[in-house]
Amino acid sequence: MMAARRSFGEGGVPTVHRFGPYRFFFWSHENQTTGEPPHIHVGSGDGLALFWLSPVAHRASWGYTPREIERIRRLVVAHREELLRRWHDYFHT
Repeated sequence: MMAARRSFGEGGVPTVHRFGPYRFFFWSHENQTTGEPPHIHVGSGDGLALFWLSPVAHRASWGYTPREIERIRRLVVAHREELLRRWHDYFHT
């Protein structure tokens, strides 16, 4: 019998962290279908960004200025261990 997945809120798009206007999340089934390495989506207003977590690297973004991307990158770096732990806990990796 497979263990039930833990939910961190908001159904298929679990929020793992919030800082100011930024919501850090991942799609609940993306790792099953893509096998991508640990990463985090960040959204606010009309902006969306994606960062790899190991090592931290900006992958893509829409609607953010370079200054905002740098601010978000610093947040990802500061919370990297928590974000990685949440990824591994959720996806059982």
